Amino acid sequence: MATNLSVRTSYSVVIVGGGAGGVSVAARLKRMSNILDVAVVDPSEFHYYQPAWTLVGGGQFDIAKTRRSMRDCMPAGVEFVPGRVTAFEPEHNAVVLEGGARIGYKFLVVAAGIQLDWDGIEGLIDTLGKNDVTSNYRFDLAPYTWQCIQQFKGGTALFTQPPMPIKCAGAPQKILYLAADYFRKNRIAADIRFMTPGPSMFGVPFYAKALESVMRAYQAKPCFGQKLVRVDGPSKTAYFEVTTDGIKSVQDTKFDMLHVVPPQSAPRFIRESPLADAAGWVEVDKATLRHTRFANIFGIGDCTSTPNSKTAAAVKNQMPVVAKNLMAALTGRGETMTYDGCASCPLTTSAGKVMLAEFCYDGVVTPSFPMDPRSPRKIYWWLKQSFLPYLYWNIVIKGKRWPLTHKRRDFPEALPTINP
Repeated sequence: MATNLSVRTSYSVVIVGGGAGGVSVAARLKRMSNILDVAVVDPSEFHYYQPAWTLVGGGQFDIAKTRRSMRDCMPAGVEFVPGRVTAFEPEHNAVVLEGGARIGYKFLVVAAGIQLDWDGIEGLIDTLGKNDVTSNYRFDLAPYTWQCIQQFKGGTALFTQPPMPIKCAGAPQKILYLAADYFRKNRIAADIRFMTPGPSMFGVPFYAKALESVMRAYQAKPCFGQKLVRVDGPSKTAYFEVTTDGIKSVQDTKFDMLHVVPPQSAPRFIRESPLADAAGWVEVDKATLRHTRFANIFGIGDCTSTPNSKTAAAVKNQMPVVAKNLMAALTGRGETMTYDGCASCPLTTSAGKVMLAEFCYDGVVTPSFPMDPRSPRKIYWWLKQSFLPYLYWNIVIKGKRWPLTHKRRDFPEALPTINP
């Protein structure tokens, strides 16, 4: 895509990435100072509400309502630069675009998201969207997931998860539950398996035990220590790397439906830049979200080194922190804010109920509501299907503050009744 730098080649604030983090921070900054000159750089024509793609794959949401023009999402007064950043030059306070153009800045916000490595699984690209192989991690494939579920006549349905970290760690199993619910309601016999290289259903033990109960309710089987490495779509065969007693081997599994979540990593142009930590992420202080080595750089969202779940809810809570701390640094006035690692994962346990998993750094359970969050509830389904999309389009990316309602709460160790 050709880059249009308009008249300006330098701004007070340059934001790399026009997703949830980039657009919301741009909007928040303009609310704090209408005269501040801000540019958002992104190569995409569209802006997506990705959390709804699980619902699309489960036949519960219109895919068209998850996409809007990127230009239409830009806050008033913010310059949209439709280009691709290829390098960072923090020593010169500049970013380099594809084609060699440079844009200068006083402050930089990196909101570039996470990279989906579709080619990290042999044969996957060639079979996606056919042979009953699908993924809700792509706009064009989520509707095919629903088609696969409806056309499933019985047999083996595999749902895979790659090694962490990934965005929305609950998404690989959310679609499993929606599919299992559909199969159960339509009395379709299914051997449902959750294939993950991890050792448990979820990274927070408090919720993992509850999700094991959901799996049992559907007679679905968790298969731990299994990493998808190859797919042969025409022969309906998936190959998994399994490690036993330190020895790796590859085992094949036949399937009738396969939902794949691709491996994910920090974007390459970040990994190869001076901004990256040893693992390739933008190295920020986990509380202030300011870069640990470059004082005029901040990070937000999936591309950063913060040790929390990579979710839209995390971005919602990080946005005011980045904006306020950047403005304090820019003006030399005002207090700073801190981010506590809060993330939320609305786990769709059926078409009609959601388990609302909320937690902060170190897996501290911090629900917004006093009810036991391990119980799937109909009110949370309304939250997921109706309220959260409204909140995203009308509050979050508009840069408006939403009251923080989460807090640490204690619950009995014994599981409540789990009825997905």
